[in-house]
Amino acid sequence: MAKAIVASEGLPAQGSAAGGTRLPRLRRFLAPAIVLMLLNAVLTTNLSFGAVPTLDTIRVAIFIDLPGKYQLRTASATFSSAAGLSVGMRQPDGVLPVLHAGAGEPVRVSLDGYRVRLLTTESAAAASALLQKLQSLSGSGSAAMLQLSGKTVYVVEEGAYPTVTEAEAALAKWRSSPDLQPLLGGAAPSLAGPAHLDAGSYATLEEARKAAQALADAGLEAYAAVAAGAKSAEYRVLVGAANGAAGLEAVQAAAGGSLAPFTPDKPYLLLRDGYEAGGTRSRHILVPVDGSVKVWLQPSGNGTGIKLEERYGRTYRGAFEATALNQRLAVVNELPFEEYLYSVVGAEMPASWPAEALKAQAVAARSYALFQGFGFQIAHVVDNTYSQVYGGIGTEKPQTSAAVDATRGEVLMHNGRIVEALFSSSAGGVTADAAEIWGNSVAYLGSVPSPDELSENGLYRWHRVVLPDGRNGYVREDLVADTGERTTAGSKVLRVTGDGVAIRPIPLIQSDVEPVARVDAGTRVVLLETVVQSNEMSWIRGPFTPAQLAESMKGRSATPIEGEIRTLEASKRGPSGRVTELLVNGKRYDVRTPDTLRSALGGLPSTRFEIDETGRVAMLGASGELRERPFENGAVYMTGASGETVKLDTNNMYILSGDGTIRAATAEPAFRFTGTGNGHGVGLSQWGARALAERGYDYQSILKYYFKNVTIEKEG
Repeated sequence: MAKAIVASEGLPAQGSAAGGTRLPRLRRFLAPAIVLMLLNAVLTTNLSFGAVPTLDTIRVAIFIDLPGKYQLRTASATFSSAAGLSVGMRQPDGVLPVLHAGAGEPVRVSLDGYRVRLLTTESAAAASALLQKLQSLSGSGSAAMLQLSGKTVYVVEEGAYPTVTEAEAALAKWRSSPDLQPLLGGAAPSLAGPAHLDAGSYATLEEARKAAQALADAGLEAYAAVAAGAKSAEYRVLVGAANGAAGLEAVQAAAGGSLAPFTPDKPYLLLRDGYEAGGTRSRHILVPVDGSVKVWLQPSGNGTGIKLEERYGRTYRGAFEATALNQRLAVVNELPFEEYLYSVVGAEMPASWPAEALKAQAVAARSYALFQGFGFQIAHVVDNTYSQVYGGIGTEKPQTSAAVDATRGEVLMHNGRIVEALFSSSAGGVTADAAEIWGNSVAYLGSVPSPDELSENGLYRWHRVVLPDGRNGYVREDLVADTGERTTAGSKVLRVTGDGVAIRPIPLIQSDVEPVARVDAGTRVVLLETVVQSNEMSWIRGPFTPAQLAESMKGRSATPIEGEIRTLEASKRGPSGRVTELLVNGKRYDVRTPDTLRSALGGLPSTRFEIDETGRVAMLGASGELRERPFENGAVYMTGASGETVKLDTNNMYILSGDGTIRAATAEPAFRFTGTGNGHGVGLSQWGARALAERGYDYQSILKYYFKNVTIEKEG
């Protein structure tokens, strides 16, 4: 899913007050004949050619820290290639070779910053166990391997922090961690840092390594380093890893006072022999925090594919650049532009979909990427939905790559300029106007009907049922049977057919959400409604308590919410029916853009939704007075058909309306959301593109339907 850069909110992307009626779908507000007439009127196949923007290579930020815009951090990046890696320092006039790593040999890059030194041990097993534990605790562990005083020593560290303040906070955390204490063997964690002593310069890297080993034989922690000279590389030996002046003095004393402080006047890399969890040896490269060095890694020889361990172990085409940006490690994959699209189209659309839909996705993805320019300071795009999904070689498929090749160089243009060809999974029956999502109109991003119902094909139906204890939830259709009985209100009574059947809060299995209840075979439940399983087209989310919504909404509005959330109201909608303004307790919830409402309301799939305030009901009393809940104070009593008067003090209530429908209500405020669509809904709907392709439309027609007044052009 492409994310518009005009919207700086990037997060990472669920009826009516009377009863939560689902939004009308395309087929409900337009007759099928009218829909087809509209489609045929707009779909065209004109293809014009002319000069268009081009890009030979693209830079994709895998990890980058841009405060206020985008942040995805890693303390280190571990690379390997089946063909081996050539590693160098990237300079304006080329790459200065530094080292070669063998086939499959890991190369770990991190900052020469402050680190928590947890353990120095002669035991490889102890070092490996500690590294594995750090991984399980989401720590960024690494180990240097030294021949110190004639013994092999493993130095296990956590993190790479740009400031001593951050490192001290991490030190306090790990010192007090009960999970690490059994593995430290009584060792007291301390801080290591980027302060070094200089043991001189050498003609070759091999000479520097030998000099460093001689110092290590004398008990000093020493490493070879390479600096970028005027014409060639310069090699030095750096001693110690102190966190400040006092630590450096201690190193100097151990060295006999014979070494000078290291004052880097040239960009440098510090080289260490490393050790990975599981026993694999590796190369460690530490880069300055100031960003003066760019490490360049590419497969040796004719090899293709570099594995990046910290990004799910994915393998990528092209080469990698690792450097410091804003005092954090930045990792950028640079590769041929069209090969980048092989992965994007494969990640964004299933390869089994029609070829014309895949081609439409290819042209949209190409156009979107070209529109961005250097949208991320040192990169064109990032690798997730904040730009468009890029998963490396693993998401490439023959069919999706063929779609890229078949449309090579083709882009969408409007008035001579490249189009920001936005797309999302499903428009939910009608695409959004850009102004509905980000507050600004775009000539080619208007609202059109979209045939997105295909995502519902083959899905289970789910029944919303009332349990014997009064609670309600959803059960899948194949787990219940009709008893043939009905309640006095006319509702069907169903029987659960298995043991331990989950009754879920929404019509969807969610592994991270506990069921409302689990019931056994024979349990009788009352049917309220039947819906399709939540999917990209239609969905249900909630119920959310006021406290849950308050936590989700916190910090997303210019004006804080006062008091407990009692009411929510969609006060304004755009052309497609998407919510553009929300009232909380009667006051405008002031968000930067309407699309922010998705994340603010607990992570709704889209802004095309209705709100069911389950705690709000209107009651006509015996006196004829109409009262509306929630009440400021006072209890509510109800007289049933038997003449018995009872106090409504249970949380779940079921109200029979005049038309015979039953609405589930709650005594306390709670909020359910029902809606359609998945994603921002602007531009190309991927499910809609599939539907149109299956109706026989080609990719050019599909694109011209979703993007108004555009041409499809190609370099040539």
